[in-house]
Amino acid sequence: MTGEKVNELAESLTDFCNGLEAIVVKLRRQIQTLEETEDKAKWNASKIKWFEAEGFKGKYQRSEDVNSVDFKNLLKDLAEHNGNLTREGWFYWVFKNGSTVGRKKREVKA
Repeated sequence: MTGEKVNELAESLTDFCNGLEAIVVKLRRQIQTLEETEDKAKWNASKIKWFEAEGFKGKYQRSEDVNSVDFKNLLKDLAEHNGNLTREGWFYWVFKNGSTVGRKKREVKA
């Protein structure tokens, strides 16, 4: 094989890999959108009472709104996701007591 043919083959292979990467990124976004849409039907964070708090990792919000159906559904959703999840730019977690939820704005990484 000549050097020119090897370069052509390498360029084609690179184009193919770039195409695969692009479709994987697109599919991941579509899956995330589907998961977020499914989660939205269960609970609405704006209907939960949140209070400002500060921990060793900085400021966050917490809730113990046990009389709210949305809060109860959030707790169930957290249980299904091993105690933490991300939705609409917020990271949610349940405290060890099982009845307190924290949330913090998720930092966007480039």
